[in-house]
Amino acid sequence: QVQLVESGGGLVQTGGSLRLACATSGRTVSSLAMGWFRQAPGKEREPVAAISRGGTSTYDVDSVKGRFTISRDNAKNTVFLQMNNLKPEDTAVYYCAGAGGRSYSSIAWHYREYDYWGQGTQVTVSS
Repeated sequence: QVQLVESGGGLVQTGGSLRLACATSGRTVSSLAMGWFRQAPGKEREPVAAISRGGTSTYDVDSVKGRFTISRDNAKNTVFLQMNNLKPEDTAVYYCAGAGGRSYSSIAWHYREYDYWGQGTQVTVSS
């Protein structure tokens, strides 16, 4: 059984930083394209960042470009989301997700492309 467990969320002031981590078990993370999504109250879940199996391809949503960085450490079965210069509009529950059946350099973006999901971690940015 594949499990994804997020950590690193919390409360931070505007302009602060957080680093989210997603630890995988039950399947080596190198076999999965990975992504981070977020869902704010009353809003739909949206993709934030995605990374290919080998880490050579990444993509970020425009609203976080230059502030968030997705990365992965396949040896540790962990994917990260470094979030800098956080804004109140970044407040949401953040989910990591894994997609199987991808080539080593391709990413997944739409939530329907993902097979596995974590339980989420809350990120709150105060103004």
